[in-house]
Amino acid sequence: MVEFGDAMVEFWREYHLCTLTTLRPDGTAHVVPVGVTLDPEAGLARIICDGGSRKARNAALPGARAVVCQVDKGRYTTLEGTATVRREPEAVAEAVRRYTERYRTPRENPNRVVIEIRIDRVIGSVK
Repeated sequence: MVEFGDAMVEFWREYHLCTLTTLRPDGTAHVVPVGVTLDPEAGLARIICDGGSRKARNAALPGARAVVCQVDKGRYTTLEGTATVRREPEAVAEAVRRYTERYRTPRENPNRVVIEIRIDRVIGSVK
């Protein structure tokens, strides 16, 4: 399990948009802006999105990996890991709760899923 320092956890509580990078079936990178929440106790980064989105479809591919990066001037942290798409109501509700805490209440979306990234690598200037 990856260790998360206090400074990094605090950095990931601040309001910043992030980028999510996943790989398309042809191997090319798909990079999009997203809101991300960090759950250091579980070692997860979570992204809520529409279940039919390209990012969700990419994350659902067997063995999918994903990378999220947050930047604020010279401060940044990149989190990498294995991606899983969760559709269970409790998993989605937990992700929405965390997103609401960090950003705002998201619009209703009956097709909402959560991409969970099981973090296995952290790089950056904030640790």
